[in-house]
Amino acid sequence: MSDLAYLLPWQFSPTACAVFALTLALYVRGLVALRRTSGAIRWWRPAVFLLGLALNYAVMQTYFDFLAQHMFWIHRLQHLILHHIGPALLVLSAPVPVLRAGIPEPTWRWLCRPGVRVPLGRLWRALQHPVLAPVLFVGLIYFWLTPSIHLTAMLDQRRYLLMNWSMLIDGILFWWLMLAPREAQGASALGYGMRCIILTAVAMPQIALGAYIALSAKPLFDVYALCGRAWAISPMLDQQIGGLLTWIPAAMMSAVGGIVVLHHVLAEERRSGARAARQTSDASARVPA
Repeated sequence: MSDLAYLLPWQFSPTACAVFALTLALYVRGLVALRRTSGAIRWWRPAVFLLGLALNYAVMQTYFDFLAQHMFWIHRLQHLILHHIGPALLVLSAPVPVLRAGIPEPTWRWLCRPGVRVPLGRLWRALQHPVLAPVLFVGLIYFWLTPSIHLTAMLDQRRYLLMNWSMLIDGILFWWLMLAPREAQGASALGYGMRCIILTAVAMPQIALGAYIALSAKPLFDVYALCGRAWAISPMLDQQIGGLLTWIPAAMMSAVGGIVVLHHVLAEERRSGARAARQTSDASARVPA
């Protein structure tokens, strides 16, 4: 294969290409609009957003997708990106103002109609519930790694796409709840202490599942033997690496999330201190000499 062939979709998905192309177009349009009205955005935010978008696209619409269907550890790397790394990068780039600026005004007015805004708002608040969000986040990992369900998902293209899209969408929802600043979340904002508790809570079952897979004495996922592995490694080694990718990065991502939460706490304290200092200064200036 030529080098270019590795960048082409293994199984072309019009939906995936349309979603990624539309997202990129809205983001670029928003960047241009904001630069005209409020000045340039710090360079690292678009860079982080584009990196997250590119990683998600790469694991779904390049030759990497073929490897993910024929190697268990590549599949776990694919879901590590779709469910953890890619969504976290998108959230950390603070893309909402840019995407909002990129949405055409007629479309935005339609989204703001009560018949559209109210049901979408209810669904959003339900998915951002501090109990449902972590249960869904961990539950999807366990669900798709149930051997019988995993077998059918890897053999049925529609279920395979459903699996990958569910991981990506749920990842964005969860990491938005965990990593976005409170002022960006509005009414659904979650306290920073609760976020740390949730990040710790979701790490534990992922570590347990990864350890179970990595330390299992027998192969758990027969589909890769059925379809043939892309590389000549033993089924147990393939499974052990995949288990480690499920085990170790879970704790690492929770730790990274905790660092981001701490950054938000310190940033809020700095802003509060600056506001208090300005108020004191203004009050002093109003006192007659």
